[in-house]
Amino acid sequence: MVTSRTIANGILKAVAVIAAIYFLYHFLSLIKPVLIYIVIALILTLIGTPLLKFLKRRLKFNNLFATITTLFFFVLLIAGFIMMFVPLILSQGQNLSLLNTASIEAQIRHLITEVSIFLESNNIDSKAMMQDSDLASKLNLNFIPNLLNFVLGTLSSLGIGLASVLFITFFFLKDRAMFTRGVKRILPPAQEDKILNSIDKTNTLLSRYFIGLLLQLFIVFILYLIVLLIFGVENALVIAFLCAVLNIIPYVGPLIASVLAAALTMLSNIGGDFQSEILPTTIYVLIGFWLVQVIDNNLTQPLIFSNSVNSHPLEIFLVILIAGFLFGIMGMIIAVPLYTILKVIGKEFFPDNRIVKQLTKHI
Repeated sequence: MVTSRTIANGILKAVAVIAAIYFLYHFLSLIKPVLIYIVIALILTLIGTPLLKFLKRRLKFNNLFATITTLFFFVLLIAGFIMMFVPLILSQGQNLSLLNTASIEAQIRHLITEVSIFLESNNIDSKAMMQDSDLASKLNLNFIPNLLNFVLGTLSSLGIGLASVLFITFFFLKDRAMFTRGVKRILPPAQEDKILNSIDKTNTLLSRYFIGLLLQLFIVFILYLIVLLIFGVENALVIAFLCAVLNIIPYVGPLIASVLAAALTMLSNIGGDFQSEILPTTIYVLIGFWLVQVIDNNLTQPLIFSNSVNSHPLEIFLVILIAGFLFGIMGMIIAVPLYTILKVIGKEFFPDNRIVKQLTKHI
């Protein structure tokens, strides 16, 4: 029999649960940077684990020295990326100052004028389009100094975040065995083997996935760089790197990279004739980028990803597509790792399910 006391207790419990969820959400929002540091550290740990094992098994390093060497490898990579951007920052620092924003505006206005002349020569009424959009009058680059200050502030925060991530990664790599023992103590005995097997398989597959992702980005970076160097685009190294990083976003990233490469190519050739120099070079760069994307989409990406997570290329494509529709760009980025985790859990806890059997037969 349901009494008023039972109903009151139920309401109080529901209110308590809602309040707990709210405070937990608020707490997690406050420590969001820390959670991001931990996630990045976990990814670095997964990438560094094969190197750590190689150093310990093949070169007979002890655990501490192998961990330090792995972390030093990450530091060298990060330092290399930073040094890659130093020449660009030094060469463009003067142009980014407040005194030169007028010069940059004049260059872009000149480019807009060249585009208008080209359109008019091909019987396209560009004046109406320009007047409707009033693009030239809206062009104002005085925001650049503020943006530069924001970037410098972000870099300062990035320094703190980078130190935190490397510190966390060090202990994740060094004390993996201790963490495993700690997890075993709190697991229910009946599910201990399944959970530990899931964690072990997930670590292996995600390590292969993130290493495969780095390999794919490196291949795309080299191909982009070759295209830009062939056509003499300034700051080719940095542009190729930025466009390659955009490939982290499946399918959408390469399109953004093409637009970015086209815009930077046109701006780097300001001063030349639009019809005979700027436009042909931009078209050639775009064709080159599209060829790189054809190679990546049909060769490197399916081979690397399907082999790293033991999934069919069509399966990966559908997962990324569905995640994109449901959760946008962030969903596309995390789709493959999350799907891999779910497959491993399904195989361990629901091994007799027909659908799970079919999807996990290669794991």
